[in-house]
Amino acid sequence: MAVHAELTAITIDCADPRALAEFYRKLTGWDIGQADDDFVQLGQGTVQLAFQRVADYRGPSWPDAAKHAHLDFTVADPEIAVKELLAAGAAKPEFQPGGDQWTVLADPEGHLFCLASA
Repeated sequence: MAVHAELTAITIDCADPRALAEFYRKLTGWDIGQADDDFVQLGQGTVQLAFQRVADYRGPSWPDAAKHAHLDFTVADPEIAVKELLAAGAAKPEFQPGGDQWTVLADPEGHLFCLASA
């Protein structure tokens, strides 16, 4: 049996929802919507990113044998995007399993995401 639910948001736990939403606003170009001290929603499309404060949050490590979710993005020019995101606070881990197919980055709180060519 399929429920046929529609995905509306991906919510990311973090220490500072406003700062992390601002980082992803720079990445996606999406506008910040609903926001308070503990929750910020980004985007008005069919799927939004949301960020919620978690006390004593610690980001994942990489590489890590534990299973974690990550976001994948496509960009017109991955090399330029990586440079801009590093300047905005992202980090580029040494371990890069994608070769020239994608680049793994970590946002300012350690959440992993990948950039690939559109």
